[in-house]
Amino acid sequence: MGYLYDPSDVELTGWQRIGNELEVIDAIDGWISPRLGIRFDLSGEQLELYFPDGKKFTNLKDASEQLLQEKQKLAQAEQQAQLEKQRADRLAAKLRELGIDDEI
Repeated sequence: MGYLYDPSDVELTGWQRIGNELEVIDAIDGWISPRLGIRFDLSGEQLELYFPDGKKFTNLKDASEQLLQEKQKLAQAEQQAQLEKQRADRLAAKLRELGIDDEI
């Protein structure tokens, strides 16, 4: 089995081994690879690939954007945690000033 994709024309050609020969897969849109179980979808502006469980493959651009978003969320969470720690430290100091044990 083999596949050739031309992204400039959104053209996918596939071949399937039948006996000792490779034959062109005529209906490639929606084709599910017998060996890999992945589905090829040409209905949009670009080729989309789907895992056997139906989840879409992530392209490099989408994966990079998702990673950047996750890094931003992590940075925000770390900043929020730092602010909460500073607040807790101030409250603990105030309690100590008032003679209250903050180690309850």
